[in-house]
Amino acid sequence: MFADFTLLFVGAFFAGLVDAMVGGGGLVQIPLLFNVFPGIAPATLFGTNKAVSIVGTAFAARRYLGKVDMDWRVLWRAALAAFVASFAGAAAVGLFPPQMLRPLVIVLLVAVLVYTLKKKDFGAPSHSVGRKPRPVLALLLGAAIGFYDGFFGPGTGSFLIFLFIRCYAWDFLRASAAAKVVNVSTNLAALCWFVPVGAIMVKVAALMALANLAGAWVGAHLAMKNGALFVRRVFIVVVSVLIARLTWDVLSA
Repeated sequence: MFADFTLLFVGAFFAGLVDAMVGGGGLVQIPLLFNVFPGIAPATLFGTNKAVSIVGTAFAARRYLGKVDMDWRVLWRAALAAFVASFAGAAAVGLFPPQMLRPLVIVLLVAVLVYTLKKKDFGAPSHSVGRKPRPVLALLLGAAIGFYDGFFGPGTGSFLIFLFIRCYAWDFLRASAAAKVVNVSTNLAALCWFVPVGAIMVKVAALMALANLAGAWVGAHLAMKNGALFVRRVFIVVVSVLIARLTWDVLSA
């Protein structure tokens, strides 16, 4: 039991570190929870993951505030739409298996990776020229990603970062900081679904949340210290790993 909790603690720290920079913390935490607690209902494991993630995500967002320029004209609309849509996505899980989305998500992530690698200046500081807030676009972006996060989830942070750069010409650091704000909203919406039905292991979540918070502190510090180009490199690695992981899941199934 001690070994299991040590593994959960270390895994949550690493998840918080990576997630604070480019998202993808669920890549670590969800498989870890399923491996340590194979007999627990999946809904409880997903709820526990969300309870852990919101702590690290909120702390990372707080670390970025004041250090990174945030365009709140975009963010408050995207976050609000994401909250509503994430709750709707969680409620829609019973309509058809979320796993059916895996092949489509793999294709989209490959497209994101290829586009990022092909355009060398994509998300670079010199690329961040800024654009009008376009409120309707912010609402649509938040709604689409929010629903996806509530319904399925893998790659949410990566999709947010890519879309913020593509639609608003932000650099990777600014897009990553903005993604944390929207992620707090989607995680909160998911918890509004999981908490009332008791689908959270409170003690496990509390332990992992401490580690996730510490990891988020380190991850946000590294991102701000090393800048947009460093975040771009981490983004490419995490998206590549996510593609490999989802492809493995599809082939195994």
